[in-house]
Amino acid sequence: MILEPVPPYRPNHFRVKFAVAPWERRACAALRRQVFCTEQGLFEGDDRDAIDARAIPICALSTLGGDVDAVVGTVRIHEVPERPGEWWGSRLAVAPAFRGTAALGAGLIQVAVASAHARGCTRFLAHVQERNVPLFEALHWASLGTVDLHGRPHHRMQADLAAYPPMHDPERGLITFRKAA
Repeated sequence: MILEPVPPYRPNHFRVKFAVAPWERRACAALRRQVFCTEQGLFEGDDRDAIDARAIPICALSTLGGDVDAVVGTVRIHEVPERPGEWWGSRLAVAPAFRGTAALGAGLIQVAVASAHARGCTRFLAHVQERNVPLFEALHWASLGTVDLHGRPHHRMQADLAAYPPMHDPERGLITFRKAA
């Protein structure tokens, strides 16, 4: 008897929320290292910087049988101390096996901006790698110009806060679904 190969399990829904458990925070840091250091070579060894001391990490969690399985996406947000109301998102990363799942990036961006909005954000900005600009534009962001960061072209982008109603419970987050293939 010849057995047909079984495709790998792909979850249909994800929880996107603040990374509050220690294991979630560790997994977010590991995913960032994998994407920005190992895969993209933007940083050597570790991508952590001074912003991490005040940033809020957000995670996208895959599920297996209804239970949380792994961190498959992350982003961090922070308010600029010198400019109250101005928030930034950075280090958006999605695990390679989940990059075709547009809902993950969109969910991470939604929780990032909406949770900052609930905390008094009046302006939300990010430096976005050029290849990701179309996703952000589709999610109501506008480019404010280009800049070279870490040897790569980025766009300085601003979110339209009207498209992101305040989210007052980001520790619980939201559920996002993968479209069926």
